[in-house]
Amino acid sequence: MPGGLPYQPWLAALVKKRTSENAKDDPHVYCLPDTFLRAYSLPHLLKFVQTPGLLVMLNEMNAGYRQVFTDGRPLPDDPTPSWQGYSTGKWEGDTLVVNSAGFRDDIWIDWNGSVITSAAKVQERIRRPDYGHLEVGVTVDDPKAYTKPWTVTLHQRLAINTELVDEVCLENEKSSQRMK
Repeated sequence: MPGGLPYQPWLAALVKKRTSENAKDDPHVYCLPDTFLRAYSLPHLLKFVQTPGLLVMLNEMNAGYRQVFTDGRPLPDDPTPSWQGYSTGKWEGDTLVVNSAGFRDDIWIDWNGSVITSAAKVQERIRRPDYGHLEVGVTVDDPKAYTKPWTVTLHQRLAINTELVDEVCLENEKSSQRMK
């Protein structure tokens, strides 16, 4: 399997094609939003702002944001599809457990063109193992794209007392035209 993920056959073929084409159709290259799954692996800073009932994740790339409702509400049965999905979270000890659903179809989650679809359910388990680090365990359950759920653990370094810097990719960006 390309990338080691348990791809459905249609997705395995698509990832192979996208990889061979050097990801020329990558939505990131065209200045479209990245989902939070991809944001964790890109070289842009994320800032978490916690308020009572709401965690807001700010992404310096294209001034993106994500809302995680921590007020006890359930995930909606049929959320409006979006780039970030709809997220609710709760604390289990020192771990924030975030459940998300309601994604757009065909959102790229890596440079190879792996995707999640509107059927995806994603759970993150976010914790700080020590002062300078963040550990994010991610489980993706998307039967349209994968033959079984899969999990990855991401290790992040915290940038304490750092401000976000605007990094804006314009929709009329011309560099992508030279990639074809």
